[in-house]
Amino acid sequence: MMKITLTHRILFLTLLGLSISLPASPSEELPLDELRSFTEVFAKIKNDYVEKVEDKALLENAIRGMLEGLDPHSSYLDKEAYSDLQEGTSGKFGGLGIEVGMEDGFIKVIAPIDDTPAARAGIMAGDLIIRLDGTPVKGMSLNDAIKQMRGRPDTDVELTILREGEERPIKITLTRAVIQVKSVRSRILEPGFAYLRISNFQLHTADDLKRELKKLQSDNALKGLVLDLRNNPGGVLSAAVGVSDSFLNEGLIVYTEGRVKDSQLKFNAKPTDLLNSAPLVVLVNAGSASASEIVAGALQDHNRAIIMGEKTFGKGSVQTILPMNSEAALKLTTARYYTPSGRSIQAEGITPDIILKRLKLESIEENNPGVKEINLSRHLENDTGDDGETQAESDQKDANASLFIKDYALHEALNLLKGLSLAQRLRD
Repeated sequence: MMKITLTHRILFLTLLGLSISLPASPSEELPLDELRSFTEVFAKIKNDYVEKVEDKALLENAIRGMLEGLDPHSSYLDKEAYSDLQEGTSGKFGGLGIEVGMEDGFIKVIAPIDDTPAARAGIMAGDLIIRLDGTPVKGMSLNDAIKQMRGRPDTDVELTILREGEERPIKITLTRAVIQVKSVRSRILEPGFAYLRISNFQLHTADDLKRELKKLQSDNALKGLVLDLRNNPGGVLSAAVGVSDSFLNEGLIVYTEGRVKDSQLKFNAKPTDLLNSAPLVVLVNAGSASASEIVAGALQDHNRAIIMGEKTFGKGSVQTILPMNSEAALKLTTARYYTPSGRSIQAEGITPDIILKRLKLESIEENNPGVKEINLSRHLENDTGDDGETQAESDQKDANASLFIKDYALHEALNLLKGLSLAQRLRD
């Protein structure tokens, strides 16, 4: 239930045109001149605007203005937007599959979500959406823009975007779909080395990660793991804590600080490390934000993982959802978060231990691979009884080779894992 403050009472009485009687010793200083200006503007719009405007619409717009003027992440959620947010954290919603924010009046793509229309169409982190179906987004609220991007499945929406490095705006037509986000995926890269991808942080992400790790370890012990947080826009704080805790035995994971006592929190790791201290490489890029940065920062500060890739997005604030009696809610920035060593990544991001530029690998066909012993006539056969790799292993290598050509960062992460695993084995 929303707390009714003295400011609320005075605003309400002022709107009704009633006189205000202040207590002898008010507990808070009231901006009376500004409140009078507000009611004057309210009255002028009511009386003089070219069309009649409902009181509810005027007041909701005023609330939106108050919140959107604070920072890019605070906003007013009406009943529909609040419902959409709850669907998003549960992992199923309708739309294009883009995590967005506001920047200079335009819609900025924080990250596309894996296996969605946006990701398949090549939408990239950092893209600025300037038009939706030909309508400029300048002056449009973030909630209104999101509403326009969402809609019935199998219907189209045209996005006009500005992209760094492109001279002209790019038009992309996307077909809306029901977005069912599976936040955790995994696979074996090579025997003993695994890959685990987290696309966003939902309520059940930490539990899903534990199940995937158990599945990966069911065949043989892991020598190393690549944790992919690229283009992960964040999500639920508790999920980031749970994921970090899965790779730590002890110590601080993250702490938050704000003006009110409830926003001052500390989260600590509990035994045990589910990887048993096996080497860990975390992939990040400019689309890794918020909860992704909490995980990367915690593992980096504890020297538990090598962070590899590009500098991250730099969202170091915590938003709290404050439900209201009207079935709406406020999404309000209430705290900043800090990594275990006390770093704030707000507007700074996490700097990787190993920085990778965006590159693409290409395979070079060998017209003359050279002559080896096996090519010589009458060469001696190998007498160790080794029959070589199985067909399944050969197919897996071919599939990985094709994957690595498309994903330079993953190729480098696996090479690093092998080096770390070898160094650990020699040390032991």
